[in-house]
Amino acid sequence: MKIKVALIGNPNVGKSLIFNNLTGGRSHIGNWPGKTVEKKEGRCIYNGVEMEIIDLPGVYSLTAQSIDELIARDYIIEEKPDIVIDIADASNLERNLYLTLQLMELEVKLILVLNKMDIAENLGYNIDVEALSKKLGIPIVTTIATEGKGMDELKKIIAESIHREWKAKKISYGREIDELIFKFEKLIAVERQFSTKYPTRWLAIKILERDEDILKKIKKSRNLDEILKNIDESIKVLGDEPDVALAEKRYEWISSILPQVLKGIRPVTLSDMLDKVFLDKHLGIPIFLSLWWSLFRFTYDVSAPLSDLIDIFFNRLGDIVKEYISNEQLASFIADGILGGIGGVLVFLPSILFLFFGLSILEDSGYLARAAFVMDKLMYKLGLNGRSFIPILLGFGCNVPAIMATRTIKNEKDRVLTIVVNPLISCSARLPVYILIGGAVLGEYATAGVYSMYILGIVLAVSMALLFRRIIPFFKSGRTPFIMELPMYAKPILKTTVIHMWERGSLFLRKAGTIIFLGVISVWFLSTHPWGSPIEETYIAILGKILEPLFYPLGFDWRGAVALFFGFIAKEIVVGAFSIFFGFGGEGEEESLKQYIRTHKIFTPLTGYAFMAFTLTYIPCIATLGAIYRETGSWKWVLFTVTYELILAYTVAFTIVTAGHLLGFT
Repeated sequence: MKIKVALIGNPNVGKSLIFNNLTGGRSHIGNWPGKTVEKKEGRCIYNGVEMEIIDLPGVYSLTAQSIDELIARDYIIEEKPDIVIDIADASNLERNLYLTLQLMELEVKLILVLNKMDIAENLGYNIDVEALSKKLGIPIVTTIATEGKGMDELKKIIAESIHREWKAKKISYGREIDELIFKFEKLIAVERQFSTKYPTRWLAIKILERDEDILKKIKKSRNLDEILKNIDESIKVLGDEPDVALAEKRYEWISSILPQVLKGIRPVTLSDMLDKVFLDKHLGIPIFLSLWWSLFRFTYDVSAPLSDLIDIFFNRLGDIVKEYISNEQLASFIADGILGGIGGVLVFLPSILFLFFGLSILEDSGYLARAAFVMDKLMYKLGLNGRSFIPILLGFGCNVPAIMATRTIKNEKDRVLTIVVNPLISCSARLPVYILIGGAVLGEYATAGVYSMYILGIVLAVSMALLFRRIIPFFKSGRTPFIMELPMYAKPILKTTVIHMWERGSLFLRKAGTIIFLGVISVWFLSTHPWGSPIEETYIAILGKILEPLFYPLGFDWRGAVALFFGFIAKEIVVGAFSIFFGFGGEGEEESLKQYIRTHKIFTPLTGYAFMAFTLTYIPCIATLGAIYRETGSWKWVLFTVTYELILAYTVAFTIVTAGHLLGFT
């Protein structure tokens, strides 16, 4: 027998871990139809029952104000899974039971899983599971997902649900509101197009809350006039914000049962004491900047020996190719094109992996959520929603998932604004360029130069957001407050941290084997043909000299112009292009390449720094532009992003060069 099971829960409750425990880590990952939101499906067989398990997006409610909430709600309503598993954090029952009540209103066959029972017990909480089960009218399973405890019991209850029936209790909202709900129920119940598809009480509650998605659906109702009249009359009872009034009633109900099922007083924890320091209004931002500086110091210094080893490897390999392959053109293709391009990029793999390792530690420890909270007030003043800081943090790894993460921003104007400024956040693909140019011309200030690019990216992103908020009518209103739940601090688990590092860093390797490979081969071909010509007479020089006048005021020659041109495909190609231009193809020698740039004065410290800033700011890579289109559904915002970033990049680089000359730098 086969049944369909949906997993749902608040973010950070251990839902994904329980999904992996149930499916054995075997899953199929795709996208929800018409969306870029990840859809994860898996299977589990227990006592002859095959379970098709769907991991729904993490949500705090089912109000359908965000894409995630709408997907989760629509799946439960339209697909009608046999069982819905609501996973709650046992150490934060009050907040988590809110979603449970909304699922109970949907009249689904519901099982509540209380996860993180070990944390709840450590906090001194004692939950009367049996009493809570009776209050809600649904079965409850307790689990500790990190240790795999409770999984067998959960599988057993799911399998037995085929032969068991239960129904969640109805929640009373008080006499006046219950009467309003009953009025809407009567109007809906007589129309089969609604009564056969939706639970009538739930539909009535959504109408009462003035849920936009539901109000669109009921426009076909023959009782529409009567429904709208009742909605107007409900203002006398619920006021202008009925959704807030009903939310308060839900929390009142939760508060009324908690003393009967939950015993214990939460003690002052280490997390509380750390938050007094990390969230302090005076210390919070300096601590954040200090940790960010330490992260990049760690990335730059610790990765250096491994980068040297990769240098040596490609050096030896390039020598072998040139020694044993007699065909000059083939030897050049392999040594200068493949090894020089890909090798010149892979030399920066250790830097990128260590960056992700550090980010994973900050994330797994619980600090990144605090960083978003600390920056919220500043972000709001500078024109961005507090939720925008999460995608900005993700942008330090890669702008593509960062742009996809904006779907958690409920307001469309806030979401689009965050999307169009996110490419200004310095992703890991730009790091190799900073390390190469900074290491070549900035000397002992190389680390500070690299770090400043990340700070400049943040400054430009919030500055442009503030500017767009003021001058573009679409963005002039609509900001919403930032609400997030801070997880408790935790000791990062090395295995998990390494997995996160590899999952994110492997994207760089995949790009190196596909997009970057094709890009550097193109650069090699254009820079060696017509075959035998000096590089100044090749096809790539012709292209570069067409572009050179545009970049002459910035101090970039034709090689810098061409490297930036191909950087549109992927920013890592900029480094591969320089490796080929300057004849380090076979070796992939990072230090030799830096030395060549320095001694031949390809860049001065001033123009080199301007080149780094231009690389940070100009047109995003192809993958990022694709993500912008998918998330906004419009080429208008893609074109807008490309245009303003090109103008901004030129302005920033020109300002750096001009200001430097005025200050006496060369």
